[in-house]
Amino acid sequence: MALFNEFGLKEELLKAVDALGFTQPSPIQEKTIPLLLERNTDIIALAQTGTGKTAAFGLPLLQKIDRSLDAVQALVLSPTRELCMQIQEEFAKYSKYLKDIHVLAVYGGAPIGAQIRALRKEPVKVVVATPGRLIDLLEKGALNLDDVRMLVLDEADEMLNMGFRDDIDFVLKHSPQREATWLFSATMNKEVRRIAGRYMKKPVEVAVARENAGNENIEHQYYITHSHQRFEALKRLMDFAPDIYGIIFTRTKQDAQDVSENLMREGYHVSPLHGDMDQKMRTKVMDKFKRKLIQVIVATDVAARGIDVHDITHVINYELPEDPEIYTHRSGRTARAGKTGICMSLVTTREIGRIRQVEKIAHTKFAKMDIPDGKAVIRKHLFNFVEKVENAEPQSEFIDFYKSSIIERLGHLEKEELISRLIWLEVKNTIENYANATDLNAGFESKGRESSRGASQRLFINLGKKDGLTESKLVQFITDMSDLEPRLIQGVTVTELSSFFNVPYDAKEFVMSVLTQKRFNGRKVRVEEADAKPGFKGGKKSYKKETGYHKSGNFEKKNFGRENPKFTKSRKQPK
Repeated sequence: MALFNEFGLKEELLKAVDALGFTQPSPIQEKTIPLLLERNTDIIALAQTGTGKTAAFGLPLLQKIDRSLDAVQALVLSPTRELCMQIQEEFAKYSKYLKDIHVLAVYGGAPIGAQIRALRKEPVKVVVATPGRLIDLLEKGALNLDDVRMLVLDEADEMLNMGFRDDIDFVLKHSPQREATWLFSATMNKEVRRIAGRYMKKPVEVAVARENAGNENIEHQYYITHSHQRFEALKRLMDFAPDIYGIIFTRTKQDAQDVSENLMREGYHVSPLHGDMDQKMRTKVMDKFKRKLIQVIVATDVAARGIDVHDITHVINYELPEDPEIYTHRSGRTARAGKTGICMSLVTTREIGRIRQVEKIAHTKFAKMDIPDGKAVIRKHLFNFVEKVENAEPQSEFIDFYKSSIIERLGHLEKEELISRLIWLEVKNTIENYANATDLNAGFESKGRESSRGASQRLFINLGKKDGLTESKLVQFITDMSDLEPRLIQGVTVTELSSFFNVPYDAKEFVMSVLTQKRFNGRKVRVEEADAKPGFKGGKKSYKKETGYHKSGNFEKKNFGRENPKFTKSRKQPK
């Protein structure tokens, strides 16, 4: 792997990189920095969140600035104010030893007057902006793009998803003197390709991984619970990870606020982060989070775009995002800088199919996990505390000062009794909270458990040979959608228009709810009981007797006790 000092960076930039502790570039940096330094070219760089994209475009951009020209020479467009502030902070670190390079971030949610004054106060050479605020400044004549030679579209896919298409078009049209356009994106969707095709000249494409590929250092887990128990399940998962430092994602701003307030009421160190909060409050929350005064942030996807913290241990999807591609952005908040992380998702039985969609898009595999029971949470807290005690390194001056007083109060206790009392003080609240904890898992749990009725239920599904179905394909479809073990699916019969199979009796409701409304080769799936009595063992004769379905020719129909003119013209009704 190459080193930063092999790229041809200026001494001042290398000194800043060294001060930051960077030695070897990330894959995206290794591919883009030498290319962008060597020549003026348009580039499309595909890389996931957290792969070092800011340095990948920031270092060559700063090197190319003409410090003798007092004008805005480079423009970076970014989707959120948090990300703008983050880029400005990173640029300030990179240009620490460069003189006469002033970088200014302009974004909505802050007084535009102060930003106009900042633009006029001293020569600004690099502007980092959200599209909307940039347009405002252009319209007021406070900023012009006449001398812009480099334009960076950071998180291009997200800007387009947020509705900034027209703004981006406007900026690209009104920066005709630019010599290079650098587009950085996590995904290459149709809108990103449209921008590239319309405004970029023979762009060089680089990618550090497959599109939408998940970080291999992230463990993807999902937990099945009932919709009304989602919040309780969230608390259970947080209690099972006592040292969690992470982000909980919600779909809406109101959900972020509600979930955060409910967690705070129950003593959790959390805070919301969403668009309805003013900029001052959001900055305050982020500052506390970075200093680990807050363990968890409850955020919307847009607000979380500005979060760049390398130590995040967990990402929790309170609900799966509507767009499966957004999952990649969420999970990318953990396992940064070569570290490992866990992404947990809470789903209901009807949402398991969406897990499969995300697996295909993210090129990763999810592990189905059980929501821990009360005893497991208690054990987790107990041994977490024991480990902390074992690894503690008390300050010697503190211990020496209080040692005599402590021994005077506790010296009469035996070692085992002292240990027991300390542990009890630590875990007694957890024991009280989880003494009668309910099972929050939903669906059929097949691991080592027999059917509660000791019988099976035969089910009908409206798919058959005409849909390209075979016995093995049917079993695969059922297991993919429900996570039921293949051995529990028996008595499979595939006919021309429909099929039948047996599942354990206490799994039938789960299987029916999961499969109903799903699609197989574009056709909506319908699943019904083929027999109302538990213990039904299958067989065509028994099936006809119990349901009234009869096979005639190449189709099946139900005998409703009267002739159907549609079928009686050329076929006899069965007796």
